[in-house]
Amino acid sequence: MPLFNVTLEKERALARRMEALGIQSADLEERFIKGSGKGGQKINKTSSCVHLCHRPSGIEIKCQRERSQVLNRFLARRELCDRLEAQRAGEKSAREQARAKIRRQKRRRSRRQQARMLDDKRKQGEKKALRKPVRPNGD
Repeated sequence: MPLFNVTLEKERALARRMEALGIQSADLEERFIKGSGKGGQKINKTSSCVHLCHRPSGIEIKCQRERSQVLNRFLARRELCDRLEAQRAGEKSAREQARAKIRRQKRRRSRRQQARMLDDKRKQGEKKALRKPVRPNGD
């Protein structure tokens, strides 16, 4: 009988992954809280949101992706495994890299950078102006 309402194969894969990372059920503190956000009255009444805390690493995960509490428990554990792997690898996770990229894109350019960019645009415009066909009247 599946514990997390997912296929037995997915459940076994999660169990193997947790074992490989050294995550034990005794190390997990799991609470169920009422969800928040869009979804109307139903989300505010049911405790389908899962708050998972891994005591040894201090990682906390809050998952309310699905309407089902059981499925959210599975997804929270999977997210915990992802974060622990990224932490142990010492590299930034793909999610953090994406956040950093957006932060760089939104960052304001320095005056020098802005002046250089505008100068390059002006030069490009002058080049394009030279490509216009020659008119015989001199217009």
